[in-house]
Order: sequence, then C-alpha cells, then structure tokens
Amino acid sequence: MCGAFDSPGDALRAARSAFDFLNSAQLDLDGNGCGELLIGLGEVQARLTAAHARILRRFDAADAHDADGYGSSSAWLAAKAGVPKKEARILVRQMRQLGERPLLDAALAAGEVTDSLAFTIAGWTRKLPAGMRAETDKILLEAAAGGASLDDLATIAACAIEKWRQQQPDPDGPDDGFDDRALKLGVTFGGAGVLHGSLTPECASAVRAVVEALGKKAGPEDDRTEEKRFHDALQLACELLLRARLVPDRAGADTMVIAHIPLSQLRQMPGAADLEEGWIRARLGEDGYLAGKDAEAAACDAPVVPVVTAATDPGVIDQMINLARTAAEAGGTAPPGPGDPDARRGNPRTGTLSPEAWRALRYAMARLAVDLVSGPSGVAAILRRGLLEKPYNTPSLPLDIGYSKSIPPSIRRAVLLRDRGCAWPRCGRAAAHCDIHHLRHQQEGGETSVQNCVLLCQYHHDVCIHRRGWQLSLHPDGTTEARSPDGKQTLHSHEPPGRRRAA
Repeated sequence: MCGAFDSPGDALRAARSAFDFLNSAQLDLDGNGCGELLIGLGEVQARLTAAHARILRRFDAADAHDADGYGSSSAWLAAKAGVPKKEARILVRQMRQLGERPLLDAALAAGEVTDSLAFTIAGWTRKLPAGMRAETDKILLEAAAGGASLDDLATIAACAIEKWRQQQPDPDGPDDGFDDRALKLGVTFGGAGVLHGSLTPECASAVRAVVEALGKKAGPEDDRTEEKRFHDALQLACELLLRARLVPDRAGADTMVIAHIPLSQLRQMPGAADLEEGWIRARLGEDGYLAGKDAEAAACDAPVVPVVTAATDPGVIDQMINLARTAAEAGGTAPPGPGDPDARRGNPRTGTLSPEAWRALRYAMARLAVDLVSGPSGVAAILRRGLLEKPYNTPSLPLDIGYSKSIPPSIRRAVLLRDRGCAWPRCGRAAAHCDIHHLRHQQEGGETSVQNCVLLCQYHHDVCIHRRGWQLSLHPDGTTEARSPDGKQTLHSHEPPGRRRAA
C-alpha cells in the first residue's frame, strides 16, 4: 500500500481529494452509515496524528525552523502553519511524547487507538520509569484492543502506578504528586479567563466543597447549569474573601464595630435633661447651647459607626396637636401650662375634627417632629455627641446623597441593617454574599439613598437583574416583588428581608 504513491505530495493530494469528497454535500448516509463513518474517521485521525508527529519530529531534529528565522518548531508552526501559539506548543509536546513512547506511536500509526486515548495513557504513566512505562503501555494497549472501557484502563494504570510507588524507599515522599500541582489563569481577547490546573487531592476537595456549598440553586428562577453555578460560586468565594479582608495586601482593615444606640436610652443617661434643655433653648434663639464633651476613644483599633435608633410614639404627637389647638383657641398668645388636664394626660381632644383629618394632622406633626430631632443639629445628634465618648460622638453621616458613582459607608450600613441579606423574594443568601443594588439604575438617574438601594446576592444581582432584565420593586412595607422581563413570572416576598432573617 505504501508504494501506491510516488511521493509524499501525491499522497497528500490524494488525502485532500478524499476529504473534499467527505466534506461535500453529496453524501447520502443514514444514521448507521454516519456512525460507521465516524468510527473510520477516528482511525484516520489517529493515523494523521501519528504522521504529523513523525514529520514534525524530523523537522525539529533537523532544526529546519532556523532557515526561516524561527528559534523553535512551535514558533515556526504558529507563524508558517497558522497554528495558534498554544496549540503549536501542544503539538510539539505531543510529538516528543510519542517519540518517547514507541508502542503508543505504533498503535496510533496503525489506527488501533484514538489519538485522545493514546495521549490519555501517556499522561497516566508518564512518571513511571522507562522500562515499567513500556510494559504498562503494552498492557493498556492490549486491554484496549480487547474492548476494555476507559474506566477499566484507568484502573489498570492506577494499579501499575501504585505498585511502583510502593517499591520506592519513601512511598509517601516527594513522588506523591504534590510537586506536580499547578494552576494557570490566562486572559483571552476581550477579558475572558481560561483556567487550567492540576490540583492535589486536598486542594480538589477544598475547591469542590466550596463550589458545591456556594453553587446551589438560588430559587425557581435559577435555570443555570451546574457548570455555570460552579463558575459563579468560584467568583463569589473570591469576592467573599475580599469583602472579609482576608486577602493580604488588599488594604485590609480591622473588624468594624456597629454601635446601636436607642434614643430612649440616651435620654435616660445622666446629663441628658440638661443637654435637651440647652438644645431647645438654642433652637429658640436663647443662650445656653451645650457642646459635647471630649473623652478617650472607646475602641482604639476598630472603626466605629454609631447608629442612633428611635421609635415613633403617637401619644407624644397627640400632645403636640393638643398644645397647638389650645394655643389657637387662646388666640395664639401662649401654649397651655402644665396644669392643662389634656396636655398633662396626653389625651387627644378631637373636637369637630373627623378621624381622617386627625390622622392627616398627626402625620404632618410627625413629619415636623422628625425634621426637628434629626440631622446634624437635631436632638438625637446633640445627645449622642454630648453624652457619649469618642468615637460614638462623631458627626452623623448622610443617608441620601443624590447621584453618586460610589455608595458611602453610611448608606451601605443602613441598607445592611435594614435588609440583613438578599432582598430577592424567598432568597436565603446572607448579607456577606450580597452587593448593593440601585432599584432605579444610576444611569437612569437613580439616587444613592436608602430607599433606592437594596441588598442582592451575586446571582440575583449580576445574572437576574443586569443580564436577564428582571425588575425588582421595594414596597413601602419593606416587602419586595421581582418580575421577569416577559412579565410571565412574578415573585413576591411576604415579609421584609430583615424581619425574615431575624425570625
């Protein structure tokens, strides 16, 4: 058969003609015929791989690449044969593998094994000594010819390797595969990454545990495959390390202390009454405004964010309304004194006001009361700065700053305290897994405020919102609603995220 051609060029032309025929649309094959043809093409591919490796071996041995000004065969393949650099290096490595494994090379040339199986066997037994490697290759090739499956062949190779390892003076020493560990991250055109590696059993177990724990389905709307979920889990694991500041040389900081300070407790502290009196007089234009005292820092290493909390007391608002009504009835000369029975008991005197009008008046009073006590000059800030020591008495931080490219720590902290985790309906991700999301996107004029920001986990934020176009709404009662882009799927939360997690 070898004499059927007068030259390699004739053989190559015949091969081109054969493949032109196979690539044409003139083939009339049923399913069985295609299967038989695929098996035959696998045999041809094996022979082609062997021929390519043998010719490349001669080319490399003669340093023929030097004639064209290239320092290696892989560089010549990349420049002259149009092979990508990575693939060119693989071809050269395979050529050298087959040169060292004559039995595998002969089996490929005869079409007895596929090229993928030949290189898989070469990878299994590459660490064995030359004599034992040839013997093992022979056993594996004979088993493959006898119909052994890939798992059977892997078992045979593992037994041979273990037998050799046990013959070593230190079977658990440096030849246990630890020195072969490697991980390579390449970046392709466009910023996408390609990850290749050889992990030790310990590393593989740790990685699998992490991706399986973080790569679970996030809900009924999660239609990602396992591979995609594991990819997102790896990204989330890295982000969690960065957020926890456990990565060196990443501007790490100490643990942050969040001090929750109820306003009612501040008012009960010694000196609170005098501070309130001074603050009221200052707001009314009188003398006696008191400044906060200076003291030693309560926490020397940790950044501290003081958060003063308070609850609305409708009875106090009713007293304010009664005082205003009494003043109006008296001609606006002065508010009633302490002897007024309704002012003393805090009972609302509705008079001719309807319940609806009373509620509207109460709401207006509440808004004015909030404006009065809040802000950097409000009573809450005065009490905090006047009664507490540093760092709890530092200036308050804004919770609504309009448009901002970054999210200030104050808003981030307030949203964290409110949601305590992913605000997506029925999502169970903890706050450590979450990012801040603008309900109305910044490019659409969305404000950086507590009301326009929620916590969302990586999947619901990056995939559902920004890639698939889901819309998330935050209702006044703190519950959320998610709507799919086509409007066919709507998810509701039955209670606010923070309350759900607190329970």
